[in-house]
Amino acid sequence: MRPIKTLIIAISLSLPLISGQFVHANESSIYSNSATVQPIWAKHGMVSSQEALATHVGVDILKQGGNAVDAAVAVGFALAVTLPRAGNLGGGGFMLVHLAKEQRTLAIDYREVAPASAHKDIFLDENGDPVAKLSREHGLAVGVPGTVMGMELALKQYGTMTMSQVVAPAIELAKKGILVTPDLATSLAGLKRRIAQWPSSKAIFYQADGSNFAIGDTLFQPELAHSLSLISEQGSKGFYTGDTAEKIVAAITEAGGVMTLDDLAQYKVIERQPISGQYRGYQVVSMPPPSSGGIHIIEMLNMLEPYPIEKLGHNSADTLHLMAEVMKRAYSDRSEYLGDPGFVDVPVSQLISKTYANSRAKSISINRATPSSEIAPGKIAGYESPQTTHYSVVDKWGNAVANTYTLNFSYGSGLVAKGTGILLNNEMDDFSVKAGVPNGYGLIGGDANAVKGGKRPLSSMSPTIVMKAGKPFIVTGSPGGSRIINTTLQIIMNVIDHKLNIAEASYASRIHHQWLPDELRAEKSLNRDTINLLEAKGHKVKVKNAIGATQSIMVTEEGIFGASDPRRAGSETAGY
Repeated sequence: MRPIKTLIIAISLSLPLISGQFVHANESSIYSNSATVQPIWAKHGMVSSQEALATHVGVDILKQGGNAVDAAVAVGFALAVTLPRAGNLGGGGFMLVHLAKEQRTLAIDYREVAPASAHKDIFLDENGDPVAKLSREHGLAVGVPGTVMGMELALKQYGTMTMSQVVAPAIELAKKGILVTPDLATSLAGLKRRIAQWPSSKAIFYQADGSNFAIGDTLFQPELAHSLSLISEQGSKGFYTGDTAEKIVAAITEAGGVMTLDDLAQYKVIERQPISGQYRGYQVVSMPPPSSGGIHIIEMLNMLEPYPIEKLGHNSADTLHLMAEVMKRAYSDRSEYLGDPGFVDVPVSQLISKTYANSRAKSISINRATPSSEIAPGKIAGYESPQTTHYSVVDKWGNAVANTYTLNFSYGSGLVAKGTGILLNNEMDDFSVKAGVPNGYGLIGGDANAVKGGKRPLSSMSPTIVMKAGKPFIVTGSPGGSRIINTTLQIIMNVIDHKLNIAEASYASRIHHQWLPDELRAEKSLNRDTINLLEAKGHKVKVKNAIGATQSIMVTEEGIFGASDPRRAGSETAGY
């Protein structure tokens, strides 16, 4: 591990040696003169993440001989320090791992679970109405975290390095401090009300006099360094039992929650079989339930496959119309059928079958938008926070990792467990607080995603690997809450249908439709004439905030190419 100062200098200078930006720049086989955006190139391995210091931690691990899993775990712990709004120890997520030697891809589910005593009415008042604060800024909002155990399982089963080796960079960053970037300063200032209401959080993320950190100040996190040191020495036991666990439970109890030491001690990571489908000769592998992402990415691709998307054109009105139509149908299915497979029977095989897709697409007209009121979930024989984070890793042996994890809202509940430096999630808000009532993210939920003790809330997180001839071709994923699924869909289509390089695919304008509300969200960069044509077909187009923030890698015969989405400041893709 290089000293922190060296890392900061290297990043600030954007050294060609690290980023690979200028390597072989004149070789037409690597960089196309027709491309409007050029990706990062590397020969051996690559990391693409939402925060530059964490990216270089991962690249250093690869240079030391670690594999993609070693690097991914190191990045995960580093982001807990450098990207506190989404990187975490106190949250959970999903990891997709491809093992080149075994020619096998597996899914690691380390999603949070509801405390044992949680129940479906836990967030309702005496009149049976949802109380938003209880599921967002309260002890009841905190699900049992899975990140530490998820990282440990991945490392033990599929990594080559020790926990102390991969956690060491994060400990150093927390101890010696990180420079407050414009991105970090802005987010802390903007969310001050929610974070600073907790004295334990205010003491870390704001100056001693209560003022905001300025750009260029140093943020020290000694308590987080101590918590990381316990994990380094004891593995997950240093988090789920002992001093850290006791402090987490004490903080949650004081905030009105019901989590117990037994809830932490009983937490389990689950290895699952990924969802897999075929699209135009490529294999698309993604996360199974309790993620809804994999199922619906494949469902939408299946509906789109019969259409000549390439001929219709990239981001043309006809192409975007068809995409919006399949999005509506997939998201209506999401509301009805998706939940924790340990508690509900999710009809996976039917939802991802091409026969089912054909039946769903029959009602699509090329000239007319179908009102959402006319779309019901198919017949089978809530808003999620955009403040998730995704990163992708590829190593020189052909192994690949796509990892998406989160605290849910930016900085989660805002509550730091006193004495630990660990921000706690508010993931319980991802359950359907009340059937038929939109959650904080505008998603309608049903009984399949109702709160129950020990249950995992439904998620849109969609770490995805597209395979070409049995090898990783695209490794991608995104934050964005309910918009994750459609963002990932568009990366895949941009590369496969429209032949864009991974940077062009990442930079291109995006749309999003989630069935309800019946509106087609578009980014402001989408052409006004295109919007007019979509509106002429009956779409209610709303130009809103940017959609998603992908971190993507594409593996080719010419080398490894990557791109960090420009929609989020501070991201970086780097390789060696």
